[in-house]
Amino acid sequence: MDLPVMPPLDPMLAKPAKSVPAQPADGPQTWLYEPKWDGFRCVVFRDGDEVELGSRNTKPLTRYFPEVVAAALTELPERCVLDGELFVPRADGTRLEWDALSQRIHPAASRIEKLSRETPARFVAFDLLALGDESLMTTPLGQRRERLVEALAGCGPTFHVTTATLDAERATEWFTIFEGAGLDGVVAKPLDSVYRPKERLMTKVKHRRTAECVVIGYREHKSVRGIGSMLLGLYVDGEVRNVGGASAFTQARRGELLDQLSELRLGADVRSPGEQNRWNSKDDVTWVPVRQELVCEVEYDQLESGRFRHSPRFLRWRPDKMPEECTYDQLDVPREYDLADVLAGAKDA
Repeated sequence: MDLPVMPPLDPMLAKPAKSVPAQPADGPQTWLYEPKWDGFRCVVFRDGDEVELGSRNTKPLTRYFPEVVAAALTELPERCVLDGELFVPRADGTRLEWDALSQRIHPAASRIEKLSRETPARFVAFDLLALGDESLMTTPLGQRRERLVEALAGCGPTFHVTTATLDAERATEWFTIFEGAGLDGVVAKPLDSVYRPKERLMTKVKHRRTAECVVIGYREHKSVRGIGSMLLGLYVDGEVRNVGGASAFTQARRGELLDQLSELRLGADVRSPGEQNRWNSKDDVTWVPVRQELVCEVEYDQLESGRFRHSPRFLRWRPDKMPEECTYDQLDVPREYDLADVLAGAKDA
């Protein structure tokens, strides 16, 4: 492989914000707005018959997505580098399916081949970093966007160009309605910015909500005295369902929580099995169940298959709440929105 931009490449990143930044009241527009896709960040390198898929942390994803590699050879320009996101649509094509995407990372070649047929992934491009012998890393984003739309015109069905707009009001509307298709928020990018790996030049606005959950157990930390994560539950039909765990604590707080939760253990040797780690099958995923007496409030972004999509953030204890009050009914569920309508809008900007 011999491209003007070579792997491995650390992608450019985004810093969080609470609201979509507005365009200047006077003067030229400064922001390009895109929906925030909720998949695996991926940089695609194609040089003739060679294709490589790089992850956010530069580890190769190529072997896990053979159908994407095959599609790159028929749908993309012969020599190009694209920044974007891998995703898997639900069987009916109406929204993103995170669980199906996460299952694609598997050590067994036979399993990879099977899933590539049953739950094929797609790729949505939001930046063009090289085309032919030309590097576009120092080209302003506005021009890179124009080149991207032109270079991938007519591509598909695996490769897509993300929809984008210069209208802040429309982007704010997307923030609400696109969540129904499984998207994660909105990203605002400076139109005059060059591509700078690992730097947080973009702005992301993600969905954040709160929920009260009952504490059902904990995992001990692997390297310090304290908990690694605090497992949470919600009631459905009178039974508690594990919905994920909060894990962002200081070292001192981890020790305090271990002392607090150890007093609620169901027994000195009682442990519950956990979901196996597909990245490392040797990981101990068991956890310690506790009496379900404590209620806490957490901040989360969205649900996927009845669980928190990303790890929620612990906010505070809620001694005023009974565990039985921690139900799914309290959660905000976005209205459905068709993923196909999101993909159809690539030429807005």
